[in-house]
Amino acid sequence: MTTTVLLRSGIFAGPLFVAVFLIEGFRRPDYDPLRHPVSSLALGEAGWVQTADFLLAGSLTVAFALGAHRALRRHETKTWGPSLIAIWGAGLLGAGAFLTDPVGGYPPGTPAVPVHASTLGTLHDLLSLIGFAALVAACAAFARWFLRWHRRAWAAYSAATGAAFVIFVLLATGGLAQTEPLAAVGGLLQRTAVVIGWAWITALAVHLLRRTHDDAGG
Repeated sequence: MTTTVLLRSGIFAGPLFVAVFLIEGFRRPDYDPLRHPVSSLALGEAGWVQTADFLLAGSLTVAFALGAHRALRRHETKTWGPSLIAIWGAGLLGAGAFLTDPVGGYPPGTPAVPVHASTLGTLHDLLSLIGFAALVAACAAFARWFLRWHRRAWAAYSAATGAAFVIFVLLATGGLAQTEPLAAVGGLLQRTAVVIGWAWITALAVHLLRRTHDDAGG
């Protein structure tokens, strides 16, 4: 695929992922988006929708990472950013491949906190954690890259995204572990982190796509 097509994958990945989990969360009668994590949408009869959402968003993200690598290579610049974004995409693929354990009483009849973590649930959490860490590292890598190119606003935005993502993920982790008073908003905190991260990736994809078009026009 061309670099342009690959970069466009990064524009669509985040909005698609967010739209699906918002719609699915709204239409599930026993699901509380404020309390329950996105991954819990993969449980139950309609769970295949969220699983497909993870797999499609992960594939699009890996494609975008390849496009970002090509776009930056044209300028003979080196950054770990694209590789780290690819790891974030791989984490999404892993999250889709391995089902999470029930948490927060969803699906109905399950305990608020699982007594014993399953193998699939452990793999889901581990791969998700690796993906989260890679996204934060990608923000830091691109912040340094933008500073080298004297794009201070982009550097600040990238750094702020990484910091905010970490804060909301930590708060969400406490909430999803049913720690009061965060338990009632654990899902909302996680969604806030996810939207912050996806917004940065989408904006970055738009920026690199415009840069590639400008280079082609010049």
